[in-house]
Amino acid sequence: MAWRHFDLAEFECKCGCAGNQISRGLVDLLDVGREELGFRFVVSSGYRCPGHNERVSSTGRNGPHTTGKAVDIAVMGMNAFMLLQWAMTSGKFYGIGICQKGPHAKRFIHLDRVDDQNAFRPTVWSY
Repeated sequence: MAWRHFDLAEFECKCGCAGNQISRGLVDLLDVGREELGFRFVVSSGYRCPGHNERVSSTGRNGPHTTGKAVDIAVMGMNAFMLLQWAMTSGKFYGIGICQKGPHAKRFIHLDRVDDQNAFRPTVWSY
């Protein structure tokens, strides 16, 4: 599948293992969002192998990034507002995490499509 605004390599695990089990449906949805909003979505984290996720996240070896159904988009300011508004109204995301404090380079919006009946979803949280 070719996307207009994304390359599959953008979603690879950042640990260097080259793992990439990102959901094609998630990338399809992000491509539509990018087109609708008119600004670049910079992927700061896509798929994470279980070992990498355990090192960088409190969700351990089984977080939403390990399923390929989560992405962190580096964004701030008005673009963060627009991305959040789009994600909330799309009805396609079950988890939205917001990190909009600290250095600009570390700010992001987490979006996931994990529909886990055992979790408290849909939900929104801040970092």
